[in-house]
Amino acid sequence: MSDERQPLLEVTDLVKHFPVKRGLVLDRQVDGVRAVDGVSFSVGRGQTLGLVGESGSGKSTLSRTVLQLLRPTSGSVLFEGREIAGLSRRQMRPLRNEMQMIFQDPFASLNPRRRAGQIVGDPLRSSRKAPSKAERRGRVHELLERVGLAAEHHDRYPHELSGGQRQRIGIARALALQPKLIVADEPVSALDVSIQAQIVNLLQDLQDELGLTYVFVAHDIGLVRHVADRIAVMHDGRIVEEGPAEIVCDHPRDPYTRTLLASVPIPDPRESRARRAAAG
Repeated sequence: MSDERQPLLEVTDLVKHFPVKRGLVLDRQVDGVRAVDGVSFSVGRGQTLGLVGESGSGKSTLSRTVLQLLRPTSGSVLFEGREIAGLSRRQMRPLRNEMQMIFQDPFASLNPRRRAGQIVGDPLRSSRKAPSKAERRGRVHELLERVGLAAEHHDRYPHELSGGQRQRIGIARALALQPKLIVADEPVSALDVSIQAQIVNLLQDLQDELGLTYVFVAHDIGLVRHVADRIAVMHDGRIVEEGPAEIVCDHPRDPYTRTLLASVPIPDPRESRARRAAAG
């Protein structure tokens, strides 16, 4: 039985390097890309860690390595106190129910040949959590309703849905196996601004209802400030600053954090100029 006081997820000195090879058969390693270079953090149960950084900072690679979608070069990933770094695909299979991912592009992450109900129901079928067709259909309808979609969306293909509706399908699919941890990789960056707030509010409501733990990956520190309990700022494969969201945003220590904050749009031009000046 897991200790409820123990963080759900603990990452220690996690490294993911990609080799750069040359030669006619690419058999000679000449360099390496340090996408993730010694990252440590933890996430408490029912909490949200905001992972912030510009494109190329390594945050998406980190999120996939944490979930073992990419093999770590070295380091430790504890999920409910169990070491999962280096587990085989077969060993990871039962843990996949416990940790799920919401992807950035809802159109690219959904099978265009599958109807929405089939996409949401696929995890139920493969895991045998709802073995009969009737059970799956009932569970899918519950999931669609939970993410704010009507039963009529069940038989629609992804191209027949709006961007926000497609992302709701992706969220419903992630919820199907009742996970404890969800990694949301830029879940609203591909959506219209008017829809982003709806999806963020939905994720927060689901967290309150289901006790979910989130790693919320984004480049917009202004957005993350409103959804995260703690923020980790990532730059060049490393976490350069980490702490409670209010402290990181109101009293940033690292120059890179101050630069990210200075880029957040502010309605008051005087405050905007002051923030840019503080960033240097």
